[in-house]
Amino acid sequence: MIYQQMTNSFEEDVVDLIPALNSFARTFHRSQTDVDDLVQETLTRALGNIDKFRPGSNLKSWLFTIMRNLFCSRFRIGKREMVGLEECVSDAGSVAADQEWRIRGHELERACGGLKEPFKSAFEFVFIDGRTYEEAAEHFHGATGTVKSRVNRARQRIAAECGEAVA
Repeated sequence: MIYQQMTNSFEEDVVDLIPALNSFARTFHRSQTDVDDLVQETLTRALGNIDKFRPGSNLKSWLFTIMRNLFCSRFRIGKREMVGLEECVSDAGSVAADQEWRIRGHELERACGGLKEPFKSAFEFVFIDGRTYEEAAEHFHGATGTVKSRVNRARQRIAAECGEAVA
């Protein structure tokens, strides 16, 4: 019977101290969500350990001690865990398998090798060697427009050979 009376009084006193717990929690956290979480966990611990509270001692100090210890424990754990690192593996995108690119590369080689002259030499000079159309025209002793036309036709034939549509 005495324990029952102490329990009711204890719970009422704890409810009365919730605003003070909120204020104290704000000294640890800026976010209201974190403040609410800390207060809730403090109250859960206090109610779970009601048998350890000595009647006649200062309830407010006991609750504040629980809150401070919870915060310190979370802080130590948080330093070890380092949640949310920039180089988190879960943030890395998946990498496509390179088999398809190898097959496409072999198709491209076959298609380029199957080009007929003068398309092949114009295509290789511009795309493989990285020269300009003007340099190719000078090299082949022709007009720049002719080189552009040959390279474009070669590109279309390669795309058709590889099963791609050319716009």
